[in-house]
Amino acid sequence: LSFFPVVVGMVKGLKSPEQLEVDLMKTWSASKAQVLFKLRAPKSTPYLFTSLKLGMAASVVGAIVGELPSGGGGGLGFRMLSGSTFGNTLHIWSGLFSAAILAGSLISIIIIIERVVLKRMALET
Repeated sequence: LSFFPVVVGMVKGLKSPEQLEVDLMKTWSASKAQVLFKLRAPKSTPYLFTSLKLGMAASVVGAIVGELPSGGGGGLGFRMLSGSTFGNTLHIWSGLFSAAILAGSLISIIIIIERVVLKRMALET
């Protein structure tokens, strides 16, 4: 559920350098590995973090949906399912808000890491 958004984002990021930049690297006799590590990888970093944020949100949803048919345990999916079964809307809303807080917290961690990495790479001021 979260693998494909990250892969698609990375492929798009690795293809993001303009042909002029690639030609310039070839003019400097850069090998394919040098083009990858010195041009394509740094250019794909913003795409990586964007796709990681999408993948993180999808993984939280996937974990909750994956818990639903299991029927046992104390996860958020089980809490929402038992709330809907027994008509307890408090369980449903608490599960939804907990999932939103969890996803927001995980995405915030990715945003902090993104800012640190991009600042170190001098891609963001």
